[in-house]
Amino acid sequence: MVKSEAVSWYRIYEMFHFQSFHMYGIIGVAVVVGTIGVQFFKKNNIKDFTGNPIAIEPKEKGFARYIIGGTLFGLGWGLVGTCPGPIFVLIGAGFYPVILILIGALLGTFLYGLLKDKLPN
Repeated sequence: MVKSEAVSWYRIYEMFHFQSFHMYGIIGVAVVVGTIGVQFFKKNNIKDFTGNPIAIEPKEKGFARYIIGGTLFGLGWGLVGTCPGPIFVLIGAGFYPVILILIGALLGTFLYGLLKDKLPN
């Protein structure tokens, strides 16, 4: 992630200002590879390392949950300049103030766990 500059605050800034295709390309490739992988798992009845079949349950249809969740995720990403994946990469690269972002992400996850039954999902 460091070599592709996916953890670069400047690259994220460019993406949110629609100034560069760089991050959209990385995200697009990840979506395509993920989609192919999920379809491969579904069609070939792939098993996990214990021999149990990997079952991907279909999600309920919904609009509000994706708009609200996506907006919150995007706002958090834009405010701190990183999405959850690169947090650990940045800490490993020596950017220790990112530990505060990790704490915030963990607190947000904990709050979601407390409130998930009251949210529209």
